[in-house]
This record gives sequence, structure tokens and C-alpha cells, in this order.
Amino acid sequence: MTEKNKKQKTSNLPVLIIIAVVAVITVAYWFVPTLIINNAKTGSGQTSATNSSKFKALATGPMKSFVVHKTRQELKKFTFKNGEGKELSVADWKGRVMLMNLWATWCAPCRKEMPHLADLQKQLGSDKFEVVAISVDRKGLEASKAFLLKAGADNLKIYLDRSTEVLGKMHAPGLPATILIDKNGMEIGRLLGPAVWNSPEAIKMIKAAIDE
Repeated sequence: MTEKNKKQKTSNLPVLIIIAVVAVITVAYWFVPTLIINNAKTGSGQTSATNSSKFKALATGPMKSFVVHKTRQELKKFTFKNGEGKELSVADWKGRVMLMNLWATWCAPCRKEMPHLADLQKQLGSDKFEVVAISVDRKGLEASKAFLLKAGADNLKIYLDRSTEVLGKMHAPGLPATILIDKNGMEIGRLLGPAVWNSPEAIKMIKAAIDE
């Protein structure tokens, strides 16, 4: 190869690199969005933009403080116990929608919203949905039972985490905290503070999750 040909080949190298980069960008531009959309439609673990928009549209009235995630959030692993002392995790509700409520007997706003949660469970509770109200009270089982009875919410099953580990795992800065979890164990969104969970707006939101 002559010196002239070598120089010509070297001078063409930046042009070839630019052409290759443009080709890659073009492929990404046309095909990557399609892959993302298809993954969302087939349930890749993240909500599609359509589903996110649907829940945002339902976050009105008493649900206006409900924060819908743009993409569904994977939960950190943790355990809690039922009234019989059996250890459970969110995985035990796979295939069902869960409305996880974190509360304690000393929490005045919890007392205010608990009857609403109990009525929601009465209306929609089934093999497809459950209000899972987890007490983080260190007083334990009997105190939590007495609280639910006095609040008129004794139709809710007792769940306990005296270690309060769930607060850190669920990034709950205070009580009450209520998290809507889909059938795959992914967080749709949450509401911090008390809410009227048996309102028409809340029921529509829960039904939308059940119907997915």
C-alpha cells in the first residue's frame, strides 16, 4: 500500500465513525421507544404511561394527596406477623391487590381513618383484594386488637411489626402511611396521612388496580 493510499484511508476514518454513530442513533430512535412500549404492555414490572395516567386521573377529591409513581416501584423485602404469630411478607399476596396501611394505637389520625379502611375492606375485600393494616405499635397484639375494636374496625385482620422495620423498608416518614400494591407486588403509589378510603374516588382507584 502506497503512502498516498494510507493517508487517504486514515482521512476517511473519522467520516466512517460519524456514519456508524448516526446509524446507531437512528436505530435507537426508531426501535428503542417501541421496545419500551411493548415491555410496558406485556407487564415488564413497570407501569405503562397509560396506566400511570389512569391512576393520576383518579387521584382527586379525598385522593388528591395520593402520589402515583411514573413507573411502579419494587419493594424492599421485609416480614411481619399475623394474629397467630405466622411470619408473612408481601409475596404472600401475589396475585391480589393489597392496600397496606401502617398505623399505631398512639396515632390519632390513624384512629380517624381506620373506620374508612374497615368499610373499604367490607365493600371490596375478596380473593382479589385486601386492606392489610400493619400495626407498628410496640404494645403488641392485645393493644392493637383493642384499638381496632374501639375504632369500629375489627373486621380488619390483625397484622403486626413490633420491630417497626416496615417503616424504614417502606420509606414511611410518619403515620398513617398507605401504599397501594399491585398483583405483582409492585407499588403503584401512596398517600401519607389520613384519608377517606371508602370514598367513591378511593373505591374507583382500588377497582382500577383490581381490574388490571
